[in-house]
Amino acid sequence: MRQMRIGGWRLLGLGLALLASGCAHGPGQQAGGAQANGATAGATHDPGRTTPLPAKPAPVEKNLTTANLAGHMRDDAPLRYVVKRGDTLWDIAGKYLDDPWYWPQLWDANPDIVNPHRIYPGEVLVLTRGMNGQPRLARGKTVHLEPQVREEPLPQAIAVIPYSAIRDFLQSPRLVDGKTLENAPYVVSFDDQHVVAGNGATVYVRGADHNGPDHYELVHPAGPYRDAETHKVLGRKVVPVGRLTIQSFGPKIATARIDKTYREARRGDRLLPVPHENLLRDFYPHAPGKALSAHIISVYGGVGEIGQYDVVTLDRGHNIGLRRGDVLDIYKSGRTVSDPVAGGQVTLPEVKAGYLMVFKVDDKVSFALVMHATRAIHVDDVVHSPAAT
Repeated sequence: MRQMRIGGWRLLGLGLALLASGCAHGPGQQAGGAQANGATAGATHDPGRTTPLPAKPAPVEKNLTTANLAGHMRDDAPLRYVVKRGDTLWDIAGKYLDDPWYWPQLWDANPDIVNPHRIYPGEVLVLTRGMNGQPRLARGKTVHLEPQVREEPLPQAIAVIPYSAIRDFLQSPRLVDGKTLENAPYVVSFDDQHVVAGNGATVYVRGADHNGPDHYELVHPAGPYRDAETHKVLGRKVVPVGRLTIQSFGPKIATARIDKTYREARRGDRLLPVPHENLLRDFYPHAPGKALSAHIISVYGGVGEIGQYDVVTLDRGHNIGLRRGDVLDIYKSGRTVSDPVAGGQVTLPEVKAGYLMVFKVDDKVSFALVMHATRAIHVDDVVHSPAAT
């Protein structure tokens, strides 16, 4: 088992070098090195140790703010910072704030920055104080990053979180409804009767529509996502295998070519439309607009202990109001122990273990990146909206 990764805001500035060293498990690898059918389903919850969610979560302000924003600023926050290529909004927030959910308040105090998640390389951020003494960021004059670069901002805004931090997610289990998966085209065989196939292989597909797309994502069915409390099926889990292109259609069978693979393709793998999502921009860290709670029900890679930059699945989504950019506190489920005096069993309080940020939301499931971990985190641990301080 790999060692748990502990980190926080101070580590985010290390950038890609940290991310490379922090990714101790590769795509498709389970704890102990075991693999199932070439795909990783991820660790799943244990009904016997699931902590029930509170019937009424603790109240949260509509827009989480603090009367003492200065008390949440880092001591070494720079007075002037030039945005660089490779920076992310999360990196920059980490240079100024100890608590990420106050990021909108820091930006909203500044009338010069209309769209807070559209920050560009070359822009200068200047830390000042408003009339009320609270910190604020103002935009200074854009500077030359190199002689050939024009002064106006580059057309590509910086990402919110590093691509390296969620690249595993792009090859990790995703949610599909059961009907869609059941009706999806599937692989019936490979060229030369191979049992498995990889890049460049010819595959034969049944169920592909002549009027459908030419390009597909090839996925492996990997069981259901279930609600941690009710065990109700929330959707079907599929693991991306690769991408393929339909080359020709026959009366019943289409011929296709695998363009790239993340893991071995097998008979019965399904074809789904290629997702077109930008997971890195157009959102920013903030607290949920209301009190929310959910369970961690799965982690990509099947690791026993969850640490910084691991991608986890929550058993709640749009159905409770989760949004991209929501930052949630992580709590270890309270253990049940025997009472040595009164007898019987008692449940210990939850213990805060870090926080995560949601970056993709479906109706009943959402996906989040663990941004900070102070202790080992496990499947079935609980996440809650942070409280104002």
